[in-house]
Amino acid sequence: MVNPSYEHDDGQEPEGSWAGPLAGVLVGLLIGGLAGAMAMLFLAPQSGRKTRAKMHQLSHELRAQTTETVEDAVAQVRVKAGQITHDVREQAEGLGQRGQAVLEGKNGH
Repeated sequence: MVNPSYEHDDGQEPEGSWAGPLAGVLVGLLIGGLAGAMAMLFLAPQSGRKTRAKMHQLSHELRAQTTETVEDAVAQVRVKAGQITHDVREQAEGLGQRGQAVLEGKNGH
């Protein structure tokens, strides 16, 4: 028995054959390939010269930020060291006065 849907005499592909889906896949691959090529052109990395220039600029910005941060940290350390020095001197003076008072108390008795 022969399937009547595949019998034809006009030279065209019969309905239901694999030619239709294959053509769709090929068209999809072609469109996808073109879209990918366009995306690659638009999203391609910069040239070496541009990349080096950008890295150079970023390194200068990072150096400036680092210098500013270090200077701020040094200033804070100086302020804190000054506070600690002041507090230690006050405590030392207080201890010296107490020690003097103890010595005077022992000598007075």
